[in-house]
Amino acid sequence: MTDLRHLTTERLRLDVPTTDDLPELFAIYSDPRVWTHFPSLRHTTLEQTGRMLDAWTLAWRDVGLGPWVARRHGDDAVIGHVGCSPRAQWWNLGYRFAAETHGQGLATEAARPALEAAPTVREVPVVAYLLEHNHASRRVVDKLGLTLQHRGPDAGNPDPAAVRLVYADRELAADQLAGIMRE
Repeated sequence: MTDLRHLTTERLRLDVPTTDDLPELFAIYSDPRVWTHFPSLRHTTLEQTGRMLDAWTLAWRDVGLGPWVARRHGDDAVIGHVGCSPRAQWWNLGYRFAAETHGQGLATEAARPALEAAPTVREVPVVAYLLEHNHASRRVVDKLGLTLQHRGPDAGNPDPAAVRLVYADRELAADQLAGIMRE
């Protein structure tokens, strides 16, 4: 069986995050250039990033899959994260990379192993949430073969005009989508 804790792609090394990764993850999550599509989610304290990292650690411990940190081969610098986070009845596919790496196809490359790994751990839908005006993220999910399942107002977003898109790796039944929208 493949060790899901450490994978490689053509250009990247994907590893389970550790507390040593916290400063580099905070640098990414606090960079306004990474949050142009949803500025209010930018991390402003190391503690915010620490809580996120704690949740990832619990996912790996309790479920056996969660987000990885991404590094280029031959370089120990964290350039982003990617992976599937467990939810009650679905996986949440997420990715965020340092602004300097945007446009290089790294999110798509890194997300492919997450899509392959998720059903081997738990056979539930893989879902990606994104805002309609985030064209780069839309390109990623399109390249991954996810399909649009929902388009509607983004409840709770400070921008009342924001539109939320929900993509999934399979057709979602109405009750599944309703459950996903509640979480």
